[in-house]
Amino acid sequence: MSTQAARSTTILSVRKDGEVALGGDGQVTLGNVVAKHDAVKIRRIGNGKVLTGFAGSAADAFALLERFEKKLNEFPDNTRRAAIELAKDWRTDRILRRLEAFLAVADKQASLIVSGAGDVIEPTDGIIGIGSGGPYAVAAAKALLLHSSLAAKEIVECALRIAGDLCIYTNTNIKVETL
Repeated sequence: MSTQAARSTTILSVRKDGEVALGGDGQVTLGNVVAKHDAVKIRRIGNGKVLTGFAGSAADAFALLERFEKKLNEFPDNTRRAAIELAKDWRTDRILRRLEAFLAVADKQASLIVSGAGDVIEPTDGIIGIGSGGPYAVAAAKALLLHSSLAAKEIVECALRIAGDLCIYTNTNIKVETL
C-alpha cells in the first residue's frame, strides 16, 4: 500500500457579494482504501488575509504552501505577485518541478489556481475547483450561484457535499474559511 499514490481532495472557492469562501473535504485515499477521513487541506495564511487549499501529494502541497508563505512575506498585500513568483520558481527549479500538487489561493481581491506547469489562473467567475472532485463541486457551485440566494460559505458547503456524493475520492467532512 505504501507505494501507491495518495489521491484525495476537493477544494472549492466561491466569491459572492464581497465575500470569498474556500473549503475542502477531509478524505485521503491510498489506492482503493480510504486512509483518512478528517484531513484539513485548507489554511489561512498571510496574517489571516489569504485562504489556501491544496490538492495532490500532501508532502508536495506542504512544500509549496511553505514556499508560497515565503513569497507572501516578500510581497505582502500582493497575492497575485506572490502566486506568480511561486509559479515561476515552481516551473524553473529542478526539484520543485517534480512536485505534484495544485494550490487554490484567495484573498479579498483575487481567486487563483497555481499549478506546477507554471500556470496562475484567475477564473472569470471567481469559482475555483481543484482535486479529484473539483469539477463536480464547480458545477454544483455554478448552479447554486445562479439559482439560489445562498451566501458564498453556504454555496461552498453545499457544493462540496454534492461532490462528496459523486466523487469516490471526496467525502463530506467539510471545513470552510471565509474572508
